[in-house]
Amino acid sequence: MTASDVDAWSVQLLVDGFGRVRDSVRAVVEGLEPDELAWRPSGTGNSIAWLVWHLTRVQDDHLAGAAAEEQVWTRDGWSTRFGLPFDEAATGYGQTSSDVDAVRVGSPELLRDYHDAVHDQTVRQLRSWGESALARVVDEDWDPPVTLAVRLVSVLADVLAHAGQAEYVRGLLPAD
Repeated sequence: MTASDVDAWSVQLLVDGFGRVRDSVRAVVEGLEPDELAWRPSGTGNSIAWLVWHLTRVQDDHLAGAAAEEQVWTRDGWSTRFGLPFDEAATGYGQTSSDVDAVRVGSPELLRDYHDAVHDQTVRQLRSWGESALARVVDEDWDPPVTLAVRLVSVLADVLAHAGQAEYVRGLLPAD
């Protein structure tokens, strides 16, 4: 196996992982009405809309930070399209139950399309970085400092967990 084979394999592994999140997001929001997207288990759990918005915001925020690029959320006008009553930099971290209630969207397509845009940006970034970039330190505020590889695995683990939570909530939706 050559170095370029390893490079292609590492990048493809990450692209595949983020692609699985994209597939999950698409499946979980497909065909849902706005009230179903906003439904909260027991009235206090996280809604599908909040979970998908949050996981997408985290992926957008963290990968844009690692790439030193503007987030898709602001660059492409998604913050305006969503019209949420939060600071534009909000990603869902530390939000209250009232904040979860505030994440209401008019269609599943809005969530899907924002996630697709972030996914496309993620794939472009991964392919442009390649294997050699994975050892680059992206956050020196930790001991040991966080490399790009560690950040990517952390983001992937987080967004996969939230995608699974959204799938679970969809399975709990009350039947008509």
